[in-house]
Amino acid sequence: SIPIYVSDGSEKKDEKIDSVNSASAIWTRPKNKITEEQYKEFYNHAGQMFDDPWMTSHYKAEGKIEYTVLNFIPSTKPFDLYDPARENRLKLYVKRVFITDNCPELIPPYLRFLRGIIDSEDLPLNISREMLQNNPVVTKIRSSLVKRTISDLKKKMGKDRESYEKFWENFGPVLKEGIYEDFERKDSILEISLFKNSKSKKLITLNEYIESMGKKQKDIYFMTGDSYENIINNPSLEGYKSRDINVLILDDPVDSFWTSSTPSYQEKSFKSVTRGMDDLNKIDGEKKDDKNEKSVEPLINLLKETLKEKVKDVRVSSRLTDSPVCLVSDEGAMDPQLEKILQQHNQLNQGLSLKVMEINPQHKLIKKLAKMSKDKASISEVENISILLYEQSKILDGEKPSDPVEFSKKLIETITTSIN
Repeated sequence: SIPIYVSDGSEKKDEKIDSVNSASAIWTRPKNKITEEQYKEFYNHAGQMFDDPWMTSHYKAEGKIEYTVLNFIPSTKPFDLYDPARENRLKLYVKRVFITDNCPELIPPYLRFLRGIIDSEDLPLNISREMLQNNPVVTKIRSSLVKRTISDLKKKMGKDRESYEKFWENFGPVLKEGIYEDFERKDSILEISLFKNSKSKKLITLNEYIESMGKKQKDIYFMTGDSYENIINNPSLEGYKSRDINVLILDDPVDSFWTSSTPSYQEKSFKSVTRGMDDLNKIDGEKKDDKNEKSVEPLINLLKETLKEKVKDVRVSSRLTDSPVCLVSDEGAMDPQLEKILQQHNQLNQGLSLKVMEINPQHKLIKKLAKMSKDKASISEVENISILLYEQSKILDGEKPSDPVEFSKKLIETITTSIN
């Protein structure tokens, strides 16, 4: 707060010299006295960023505890956004004296994209790192700061959706970490989250999804995976697309974690389209077609025997319309994408759990195989094709064939037989 003057001695005796500093911390000055350029300059300096701030939040909290906040959200991703340490870059000041720029207690890791300062009037100047860890003042500042940030983002989303979507593209995957880490604010974060979906390329909120649901639809359907293209083209979505049911496309790694720990939103249950029995017949108001099931019973029995080491069960599906088969997880099984991520990081003690194969009794290939399964001379050919169908389903799920060499051999054999 002390003005600094620099002179080279050439000034006249009574000539006034301008100070080289502002003589006051920028966050202590009234907002209407600070220009956008000054905010940007401070953001670039304090946040060590070179872009323009996407959002600026400058306010003073007064009451039982007093503190001033000057925070910024960048318009581009910081280089260390996905650093495993997940450290925040907020600077803590006490009465305008710098204390630390590494205070994990100030803000949760899912808001680590914030840049700026927090200046407290209530903390002692000689506070140590150990004292910060269990300090009630820091705890209250953290709680208020998180609440204010989420509130500001909600306002921004309502005011300028296009701009908010750019923010979401940069920081959405990080913000979604809070859905499973911060139980108290889970619903608030879900409310400001945006999602890809199967009906359009436009990002939607959960509230918008619920508003567009049909009268008979009771759940929020979703599917996780490693890319939008792989998910949107997965056979498991066929029945939902044909019935004009929207499905959330969740292609961020974090999605597999929060969906596993979040059963519902606004009294609507989250339901994976690749886990458990589908309820499409209930939505249609149709009864199961027993004729179809009976016609493929011999084939189902043969598939169960042939694939007994590879699948948990084989059953008729109503979620397939164009494809012959698909693989889904059992009702109580872990999310398949989460399983894959844990296995890649050696966090899974056992191998991937066995999936259920569902078949489409209306498909030409399944009808043909059903006839062949009644002919003893064709049994070995059906067995070969069933293994090919299983491996092909794995490929569509983004996995590799169990045995690429064996898969290639059986594929050549089947093609050769069909040509003859």
